[in-house]
Amino acid sequence: MKPMNVAVMGAGAVGCYYGGMLARAGHSVTLIGRPQHVQAVQVQGLRMQTLSFDEAVPLQASTDASAVRGADLVLFAVKSPDTEAAGAQMRPHLSAGALVLCLQNGVDNAERLRATLPDHAVAAAVVYVATEMAGPGHLRHHGRGELVIEPSTQSEAVARALVAAGVPTEISDNVRGALWAKLVLNCAYNALSAVGRMAYGELVQRSGVTELMRDVVAECQAVAAADGVNIPGDVAAAVRRIAETMPTQCSSTAQDLMRGKPSEIDQLNGYVVQRGTALGIPTPANRALWVVVKLAESAAPS
Repeated sequence: MKPMNVAVMGAGAVGCYYGGMLARAGHSVTLIGRPQHVQAVQVQGLRMQTLSFDEAVPLQASTDASAVRGADLVLFAVKSPDTEAAGAQMRPHLSAGALVLCLQNGVDNAERLRATLPDHAVAAAVVYVATEMAGPGHLRHHGRGELVIEPSTQSEAVARALVAAGVPTEISDNVRGALWAKLVLNCAYNALSAVGRMAYGELVQRSGVTELMRDVVAECQAVAAADGVNIPGDVAAAVRRIAETMPTQCSSTAQDLMRGKPSEIDQLNGYVVQRGTALGIPTPANRALWVVVKLAESAAPS
């Protein structure tokens, strides 16, 4: 397979995992991220501490969005509130034939990015991986790693490259439903993990947590149905599986709060509240979790 030029816009835990896997497979990868992280990668490579290997992966790193220039594939992994701003930064430098693959939480990022990049190919992806940045240039992987990708003219070639790099990848005609399935999982776990500062395995052992999760999931399903979304699979089983397959993982929302950073809660439980209000579906459990996380954000040190 011909090596690709790959840029990772937003080199946090998710972007580093998939970029690192492609780099290990021989593709030319450039991470675009924060200065401290970039400096560490430039000096020592990206340390990938995964369930199956622990090694330093050599790749390029930059703090400048212009580093997407020449990329065949851009893994777009910035925080959801930064979608439009990061897209605008990339726009002058993107190659005409590049595919921008959204590896973000939430269900509307690809749509928002297409509005920012109307002349470029953008595809949504659903990400199932448990990762964290353990320090500058140090990725820790806790489990899973599969992707579900929206069809596009480049999707098949990209999927083949990812599979060859050890990333299970599926192309689906129902990515909207798959994005909602992931949204339901995030709504069930992220806020509770953040408020309790607990990993998933410990979280589900606490009194009342699984019952509250059921309420959150039921509200999400009601909103999705009213919005015409077909969520694939057994949602309840998928929720249970998260704690079983990622017992040591804390949610990205928890990681954000512990670092004093804004979270994506507006694009998670907050999005369900927003759509529920528009569609006339009550969402009290999601609203409570959204408000509690927003309060925790406002109390975090800046």
